[in-house]
Amino acid sequence: MPTSMIVLAHPRPGSFSHALAATAAHALRECGHRVCWHDLHDEGFDPVNGPEGLDTTRPQGASAFSAGADPLTARHRRELAAAHTLVVVHPNWWGKPPAIMAGWMDRVLVPGVVYRLDEAAGEPTPLLALRRLVVLNTGDTAPARETEVFGDPLDAIWRRCVGEYLHHAEVRRLLAGPLANSTAEQRRAWLDDAYRLTTR
Repeated sequence: MPTSMIVLAHPRPGSFSHALAATAAHALRECGHRVCWHDLHDEGFDPVNGPEGLDTTRPQGASAFSAGADPLTARHRRELAAAHTLVVVHPNWWGKPPAIMAGWMDRVLVPGVVYRLDEAAGEPTPLLALRRLVVLNTGDTAPARETEVFGDPLDAIWRRCVGEYLHHAEVRRLLAGPLANSTAEQRRAWLDDAYRLTTR
């Protein structure tokens, strides 16, 4: 049975981000996946890296999963290493993920777990067996304007920055917006899009 991981970052229970994450979890379970669910706020995930978390020379292997990590962070690293699909869900806040998601990236997407850096060539060697990264974002800017005016910075972060370290993983993304004043019908359509994006 393949394992998938869902990481949700929204401080308000019952948000539309929660609904997107629940839809993705349902879709993955219907496809026969075991789902590791992580609501970062509900878990009390600590996003702050201490000095020990900045050691990029940490050795490979088991120690990379615990270096500079509390037990929850180490668990996230282990589950990510085993994941077939990673789904990240968060709002667009000023063209970036919320602080808790940015901290998750800093503490979980680390050398020795996600990639090994070839210092001579300056190139990363991906280590994950991840097949798919699904990014579900909400925002109050229309997707076309987000791209035309701002250059869609979240797409750059997830597809071009993180995605470059994921080897052959396919990156899929949905921006549900503008969310403010959206109708129930539009929200249902976004949930259907999230379902299809997670399963196809």
